[in-house]
Amino acid sequence: MNRRTPIASLAVLTAAVIGAVLATPQAVAVPAPAGDISVTAAADAFAASNTAALFKSPDDVMIREAVTTGTHGLNYVSYQRTYRGLQVVGGDAVITTDASGKVLNTTAAQDQVISVGTTPSISAAQAAATARTQLATVQTASTPTLVVLAWGTPRLAWEVKLTGTKANGAESVPSVYVDAMTGKIADSVDLVRDGTGVSFYVGTVNINTSGSGTSWSMQDGTRPGIRCGGQNGTTFTGTDDSWGNGSGTNLETACVDALYAVQREWDMLGAWLGRNGINGSGSGFPIRVGLNDANAFWNGSNTSFGHNSANTQQATSIDVVAHEFGHAIFQTTPGGAGSGNENGGLNEGTGDIFGALTEAYANNVNDPPDFLVGEEVNLVGSGEIRNMFNPSAEGDPNCWSTAIPNTEVHAAAGPINHWFYLLARGSNPAGGPVSPTCNSSTVTGVGIQDAGRIYYNAMLAKTSTWRYANVRLASLNAAVNLFGANSAQCTQTKAAWNAISVPVQAGEPTCGGGGGGTTIYSDTFETATGWATAGGDTATTGAWERGDPAATTSGGVGLQLGTTVSGTNDLVTGAAAGAAAGDFDVDGGTTSIQSPTIALPATGTLTLNYSWYLAHLNNASSADFFRVSVVVGTTPTVVFTQAGSAANRAGAWTAGSVNISSFAGQTIRIRFEAADAATGSLIEAGVDNVTITQS
Repeated sequence: MNRRTPIASLAVLTAAVIGAVLATPQAVAVPAPAGDISVTAAADAFAASNTAALFKSPDDVMIREAVTTGTHGLNYVSYQRTYRGLQVVGGDAVITTDASGKVLNTTAAQDQVISVGTTPSISAAQAAATARTQLATVQTASTPTLVVLAWGTPRLAWEVKLTGTKANGAESVPSVYVDAMTGKIADSVDLVRDGTGVSFYVGTVNINTSGSGTSWSMQDGTRPGIRCGGQNGTTFTGTDDSWGNGSGTNLETACVDALYAVQREWDMLGAWLGRNGINGSGSGFPIRVGLNDANAFWNGSNTSFGHNSANTQQATSIDVVAHEFGHAIFQTTPGGAGSGNENGGLNEGTGDIFGALTEAYANNVNDPPDFLVGEEVNLVGSGEIRNMFNPSAEGDPNCWSTAIPNTEVHAAAGPINHWFYLLARGSNPAGGPVSPTCNSSTVTGVGIQDAGRIYYNAMLAKTSTWRYANVRLASLNAAVNLFGANSAQCTQTKAAWNAISVPVQAGEPTCGGGGGGTTIYSDTFETATGWATAGGDTATTGAWERGDPAATTSGGVGLQLGTTVSGTNDLVTGAAAGAAAGDFDVDGGTTSIQSPTIALPATGTLTLNYSWYLAHLNNASSADFFRVSVVVGTTPTVVFTQAGSAANRAGAWTAGSVNISSFAGQTIRIRFEAADAATGSLIEAGVDNVTITQS
């Protein structure tokens, strides 16, 4: 159910999740998961035959774990491995294919072939006793499992999973690896890490709950697994569907804030990145508020939020909640997470990146997107916790160096945060802020959506030994796979890595300079070229047309843009302004417009480029949308969707780019749609400068 409810809340920035690894040995491949048989068969054949690329020994068995489908027809097939029947921790790998099953890239966590004995010198009981010394209080301890630990030099180890508390009383859920030959601690990965605090007031918002009559619950009825309650795990309930009182100390208010944030993150994942829910499989995780600490964290199964140090506000802002669930996304993408501060820094930075993406998607007037982490923090009255455009402003490094592996994990997030800002916004974007580069270079941003797509698709090729060098290679592969080697996205991804001093990696793709190649189609809409409705439209006003747009505003929110990207005309949903902002907006359904037929060449990388915007007031919902499709005959294939939300979204021109190489050799049309699917929404949209290039 959607209800409007007052909120005042605060949020604490956390620390991180480090993903758990599988410990149960399996010697044979698992049954095929759902997915295209040609894709899985091609990946399996590659995994079976390419010994060198995967550092396989004759005793290794690769076990297909999952197939994750990304955007643009990309597939990421992840594997675990066994060695002589033992699970290999750090033996994971990912094979990337296109829609036809062609292998594009391979990443492996290992960097050497395993050659170890499988008979331990240390008993399981000795290993358990050693592992238990890592906690002050042990609540549970698993039976030790013999594994091969392949993070670094492979070794035989006992894995012991613990729960309990540290000496300072903090919760801890570590997996401890005890060297099976020496009895020393070889490594340890904790699902819980400490964090810091921020404050935030989001105002009156709509949240999804469940119930009817006089029986209601703060459980999201449309997003499985998302619910909010107290520290005992019990979901809050009530006799009506009105929640919170706006007080910073009220825990029901904290849940309103937290649910609003994670619901926007969930919607962003689907609309911008093509991910199905927080875990990628259509589900999420519970939220607990009321932690008696100035902290917030993700522990591998739920998020938990406390209060600020003055105990006057709860720790549940958009960017902080999205940061915590960003750790859940890091854990539930291939490779989970590994050990070490550099990997932990990437995990922290991932939380910050998903916080920034969610802020941008929500576009809430009470918290405009700003690339500051916890910018309303009041833990000690010192402002934001981290700064993504200039990490050094908060004492974190702007640039990667060989010191990063020994840098505290939150500080070690500095370079990846800096890289993401440079890729999204650039070093000197219009309207600022300026972001200093480590090599005095200039970087041009590609927009936060494309930056998010590049980073997320890099994450889908993640392994448990991820370091900055691996992210550079994975993100460049992602940029090429998504947008082509000759795209601006490839060029600026590389420029952003150079700008934070991450070295060039062996085997990384070459970028062609950005936006080059042969222009197959181009339209700036200054003259009529045959764009027309696709038919079947249901909107009663605001139909797409080519024209000179008049600007509209409502309540201080700029909606229809009166300026085009170039020239006088663009494609717009009702060019006239009218007496009121809603006179010629999209009303009552869907409006469409599509190009004349375009014959695509059979070879090369084909990229659709366009400028677009979607604008709406907070009476919109996720049922409203702007959508781009490629049409072959009468069959449309959606290649991009921006959903609406119950928050004001001002009109702003954004560069869009989609790899449409899968349509090579066919005759197509490009279709743009806008929809007012929610009753009473005020929806405006525009498109300009459409091109298709071949490289």
